[in-house]
Amino acid sequence: MAGNRILFAGVRHEAEAFVGPATRRVDGQNGTLLPGLIDSHYHLLLGSMTLEDLLLENAVDGEMLGSALRAYLAQYPQKEWIIGHGLRYNILPGRQPLTRQFLDALLPDQPVILMAYDEHTAWCNTLALKKAGLLHGGPVGPNSEIVMDTDGTASGELREPGAYNAVVNLLPVESEADRDRLLRKGLAAAAALGITSIHNMDGDAAQMARYEGLLERGDLTLRVYLPQRIYIESPIEIMAEAAQLAASHKDDMLRGGAVKFFMDGVIEGYTALMLEDYADRPTKGDANFSLEHFTRMATKADRLGLQIFVHAIGDAAVRRTLDGFEAAATANGRRDRRHRVEHIEVVHPDVLARFAELGVIASMQPLHAPERADGWDIWPARVGPERWPLSFAWRALKQAGAHLALGSDWPVVTQNPFLGIANAVNRKPWAEGQPEQCLTLTETLRGYTRDGAFAEFMENRKGMLKAGMLADMVLLPRDIFAVNAVALGELRPLWTMCDGRMVYEG
Repeated sequence: MAGNRILFAGVRHEAEAFVGPATRRVDGQNGTLLPGLIDSHYHLLLGSMTLEDLLLENAVDGEMLGSALRAYLAQYPQKEWIIGHGLRYNILPGRQPLTRQFLDALLPDQPVILMAYDEHTAWCNTLALKKAGLLHGGPVGPNSEIVMDTDGTASGELREPGAYNAVVNLLPVESEADRDRLLRKGLAAAAALGITSIHNMDGDAAQMARYEGLLERGDLTLRVYLPQRIYIESPIEIMAEAAQLAASHKDDMLRGGAVKFFMDGVIEGYTALMLEDYADRPTKGDANFSLEHFTRMATKADRLGLQIFVHAIGDAAVRRTLDGFEAAATANGRRDRRHRVEHIEVVHPDVLARFAELGVIASMQPLHAPERADGWDIWPARVGPERWPLSFAWRALKQAGAHLALGSDWPVVTQNPFLGIANAVNRKPWAEGQPEQCLTLTETLRGYTRDGAFAEFMENRKGMLKAGMLADMVLLPRDIFAVNAVALGELRPLWTMCDGRMVYEG
């Protein structure tokens, strides 16, 4: 290695020609040296800001939720609001939805907002609803809902930002010092897990400026590719702002060049757009953008040379997104676009081939797929067995010729890529006779390295251990190809290097 570049990659005796007096030698001890891991769907600021909130991933029932609340209050008695993240849907017995009355029994005199693990649904106690003026309902944004009880008052469940933002807007804002401290904490956690690049999914100019400050101070320990977030109400002129963000940030450590849309919501809240009704409710969900609206915005972004990322979970949302991409390509002519569909939790078989035909990347998250159909996760029951064969269809998309980029969606699930790798490799069909959608270990590692780099037009600069590539590397203590597949999630790096400097040493 020389500076921030790999100078040579090969066998030891050939490497001796590149060794000088100042060379640091590292004994790999029969471990595995990988390219730095690329998380292709990540929320750095959002995730970092949750690190000292109430984290509920381990709360599996109402009793454990109560215990977590009490322990958090004891640790942070000065908190004005109780803000939780990572809560399961239907945590109560019989898969009953959480209610404000249940939360009131736990904490009646302090406002509470608990976010679902996917950040698309929130549950509030009565005091929080009153403070936001939502106890008796109120106006909501597109594809959002204040769930109401039969008595005409809010149940406590708020679906999508158009419903829960009235509460979120009341929450205390972190000081600049706290934001910087929590960001450094998030960056350190990523480095300890071998993550050297992220595609940050909720960006804007202010967030870019924050990361730029970290870069200037030498505190940015991973590479950030930041798309500009596009809202339903965003004017088409925002595309020019995104293009300017791209033009002004071209550093290998911090780059613009993309825009991010939300086509729909999530399966769990019935806000993902489906071609047919949900299995357990007579609704097809809804979308944030009509095809006409999305096509108009996407065509403008595409004309400016921007890469387009679209959150699309339901099969109808995926189809609508591909239709918009095709219309933009028809309007603007041929080029290497690499537009992306994020998540693709359900896909219809007639659109599989369109990913390769349109050069569209499938950006997917292995830990989003439930392990079992009969476990705690309500997702499989929402879509029904008929759609299980092409749910989280990693193998089907790859066989159809799609480039597959992998990531976590942190803080929706843990940022630990080794747990994602394990889930991708070990996944089993939910019912007998259904197709395998798992990936091989080699395919999965490519999804977190070379294919992740391809998904951001950086395959000639990172994602491989090769002379001339950027020096992003992670050393594992064992031969990853000799590790039992079920133990892949237990791996942890010995050290992580980004841009030629050690950012973690265990």
